[in-house]
Amino acid sequence: MTTSFHPPSRTLMGPGPSDVYPRILEALSRPTVGHLDPAFIRMMDELKSLLQFAFRTTNQLTIPISAPGSAGMECVIANLVEPGEKVIVCQNGVFGGRIKENVERCGGVAIMVMDDFGKPIDLEKVEDAFKKHSDAVAIAFVHSETSTGVRSDAETLCALARAYGCLTIVDAVTTLAGIPLEVDAWGIDAIYSGTQKCLSCVPGLSPVSFSPRAAEKITKRSSRVQSWFLDTNLVMGYWGTDAKRSYHHTAPVNSLYALHESLVILEEEGLEKSWQRHRLNHLALVAGLESLGLEFVVEENSRLPQLNAVSFPKSVDEAAVRSTLLSEYRLEIGAGLGALAGKVWRIGLMGYASNPKNVNLCVSALGKALNAQGHRCDVSRAVDKIGQVYS
Repeated sequence: MTTSFHPPSRTLMGPGPSDVYPRILEALSRPTVGHLDPAFIRMMDELKSLLQFAFRTTNQLTIPISAPGSAGMECVIANLVEPGEKVIVCQNGVFGGRIKENVERCGGVAIMVMDDFGKPIDLEKVEDAFKKHSDAVAIAFVHSETSTGVRSDAETLCALARAYGCLTIVDAVTTLAGIPLEVDAWGIDAIYSGTQKCLSCVPGLSPVSFSPRAAEKITKRSSRVQSWFLDTNLVMGYWGTDAKRSYHHTAPVNSLYALHESLVILEEEGLEKSWQRHRLNHLALVAGLESLGLEFVVEENSRLPQLNAVSFPKSVDEAAVRSTLLSEYRLEIGAGLGALAGKVWRIGLMGYASNPKNVNLCVSALGKALNAQGHRCDVSRAVDKIGQVYS
């Protein structure tokens, strides 16, 4: 007879999901109410306000999509891109490639700006693309590329788009609450994120936000949005501001409790303090890993503090190391993705998992696993380096 599933206890330091705050797990267990219950609708209004706080925006069309970050990507692109329209797509990692796929599936024409994995988006290449394709309606790019741990200059990319009259579509799945993000100040028109990264919520929801300019383009479309479920013209009947909400879909009630709680926690800590915490723990991790003889893929001024791509000696069996960490230390780190598959580890320091205890656990466990494979490193010295950063 099949019995109840009881997952093992892990420390999640991969590319996501991240460790979930205990308060959020408690929120998930609260009584389920109807998705049109007046009390739930009041919570929905608070949730929208909290998302506006997290995104630094006053956009009215700021809501959580009832599906993971990939659906947030599809929602934004499906609503903004019509057949035949050109979109400049920047790809410097796996997820830029997924943007291209979505643009093309909507009938759009993807004008590709390609950069190496681990390098930020080249601004000169982008401006050249704008000059060559003056009829492009939008530019789409990944702010924090999860496959490589590189951060691109979103503020400057958005300024370029405004100069050429284009909308901006921004992937912020690994950005939100981890590094500075200013939707209104930077002029971002459409943005999507995920709940399982720096918000340390459960996977399965995707916060999105559309500027008034983007919302106007959606309402003036000449063709219907190809996805019924993700059509914001329909979804806003449920998530809008009218006192009477129309039924669109059965919202994931308890998951939305969890997102609400995660944003309350973020508000309590403060956005700037969350950014600073991620930065400090990243610096400590860098000190420890470099002391072990490991190197970072991304140059220092473009690294994400919340997602670290680390290369390892050629003599090391990287999959065996990850297996050892999981079996002996109950610690999960991520493998490389795309062009970096088999070449790097991806170490997350996101949300609740971004803390000194986890930094020390990761560095000491990695050091011992490397020693076991014959790569000699001084674990005690690495731990001392971490302590120097915190002191």
